[in-house]
Amino acid sequence: MKTRKETLNNLVMSLCEIVIGVLLLINPIGYTTGILVVLGVVLALAGLVSAVAYFRQPPEEAVLGHQLSIGLIEITVGLFCALRAKWLIATVPVLILLYGVVLLVTGFVKIQWAIDLFRLKRGPWFVPLISAALAFLAAAIIFMNPLTTTAFLWTYTAITLIVEAVVDIISVIFRGRKRREG
Repeated sequence: MKTRKETLNNLVMSLCEIVIGVLLLINPIGYTTGILVVLGVVLALAGLVSAVAYFRQPPEEAVLGHQLSIGLIEITVGLFCALRAKWLIATVPVLILLYGVVLLVTGFVKIQWAIDLFRLKRGPWFVPLISAALAFLAAAIIFMNPLTTTAFLWTYTAITLIVEAVVDIISVIFRGRKRREG
């Protein structure tokens, strides 16, 4: 049961990566601005819920948590994201560097996935290894020249998301097929 849930989660995440990649290809600035505004509103609302929850608790319980301070931070960050999305877009080179770090971490996780498949003798272990190589390649390009044109970075990021997601879907399919055979 847990394995099916993990497989489903992997497939859903991969499909989400494909959708995000396609949307980034179509209108990168508009899509990213929209996402920032939506995330900002959601974060501000979550902060409001935390702050209200703080005041609804008895003082003895409320003092043990940090709901008010967390709520105020969430409201502040959320409003900043929602109201200053264009400013955040201008900081894309820094965000791209952070994305490079995420790609490195993802690559290391995929290396373990490949080694796990190899050690368990399940499916083509080289598929997640290829995905890791793609993640490392993307990270290397980002780290070598983070100030290249925004359009190139958006396009490359979108294509990388789509290719990695497709490779991950293939890995999930082979992993599931091997379990049924084994």
